[in-house]
Amino acid sequence: MHDSVIALIVATLSVAFFHSLAPDHWLPFVVIGKANKWSHRKLLLVSFVSGIGHVGSSVVLGATGIALGIVTTMVTVESSRARLAVFLLIGFGIVYTLVGLRHARHHHHIDSAALTRKTVTLWTLFALFVLGPCEPLIPLMFLATTHGFPTVFLVTVLFSIVTILMMVAQSLLGFMGIQLVKHDVAERYSHALAGVVIAFTGIFILLIGV
Repeated sequence: MHDSVIALIVATLSVAFFHSLAPDHWLPFVVIGKANKWSHRKLLLVSFVSGIGHVGSSVVLGATGIALGIVTTMVTVESSRARLAVFLLIGFGIVYTLVGLRHARHHHHIDSAALTRKTVTLWTLFALFVLGPCEPLIPLMFLATTHGFPTVFLVTVLFSIVTILMMVAQSLLGFMGIQLVKHDVAERYSHALAGVVIAFTGIFILLIGV
């Protein structure tokens, strides 16, 4: 294996690792899971499926860009998607906060629409991760084209595996940690607090320059 390919693989693993450390890759699962009293199994499933959607959308765009010779265009599209996803994340956090405050006021009231809201929340969370791209992946895929299709495939697979594993592992660790917080007020306002955390996560990502 050429030194340049090895360097590309090391870069891919490093970029995937550090890229996945961003709180928007795992914190939403932690706070939403806590608020909705998810089991560990459900948290793992939701974060895993969302990770596949998160990486998969960028893989499709990257492969399309390489096949059509419009990689630069796809990089621009990814950048625009990233900014849109951050604003959607902030908006989702704000809406979830408002819903959470309403939930807190009617804490002891049995809401027949609760199951519907949980389903909508789950699908919205998944959609946000599909819309939120893995921006570094497409440039890495493009660099790999100089070494042939097998290298493109290898870079894509390695980046995807590291990203998804990081998302799942960090979500689980964070979830296990937040489960230690036992307080009546925290439990009552868990949905509102989850929304605030998600909104501020989006703001943080926006400020550091997505």
